[in-house]
Amino acid sequence: MATEDKDETRSQCTPRDLLLIAKDSSDMVMMPTRAYDEVYPKIFISEKSFALNKDALKKVGITHILNTAQGVGFGHVDTDEEYYKDTGMTFQAIKATDTPRFNMSPFLHDTAEIIENALQNKGTILVHCVEGFSRSATVVVAFLMIKRGMDARDALRTVRAKREVCPNNAFLKQLCELNAKLFEEGS
Repeated sequence: MATEDKDETRSQCTPRDLLLIAKDSSDMVMMPTRAYDEVYPKIFISEKSFALNKDALKKVGITHILNTAQGVGFGHVDTDEEYYKDTGMTFQAIKATDTPRFNMSPFLHDTAEIIENALQNKGTILVHCVEGFSRSATVVVAFLMIKRGMDARDALRTVRAKREVCPNNAFLKQLCELNAKLFEEGS
């Protein structure tokens, strides 16, 4: 295959391509089996209960927290800087909902910067949502694309190798759009 063909293949992806990566060998999308996982060096994804357990966060060595589900009520995690103030951990958040109508795209570059800054400061970051399955996974996959130069497929494979994740179909589409945009920009 010519280099141009390889580049074109890398630039193109569909939500279905990514969904196939998220499924297990029995063609099923599996929910996470653990409360948290290190999905890339110094980057953890977790669900709500782990993110709320300050002692457990300290034991794992978390220095930075990115809540991708900030808010009150079902489908959200109600934390802020005040909740973590006695831990010395740096807290940041976005108010994303895990619905087909929510556009995560405007947040992806900013959250990639948040993760990159934590790593550059020799930190260990926890990116979480309610289940550690869709919103947090979308943000980490986008980070790997934006900051580590991976295409969407490789980024999702990297995360999926360490944790059961599956962004919702709208987020998968947004990751494919980001993939095409980054490829056009030469990133």
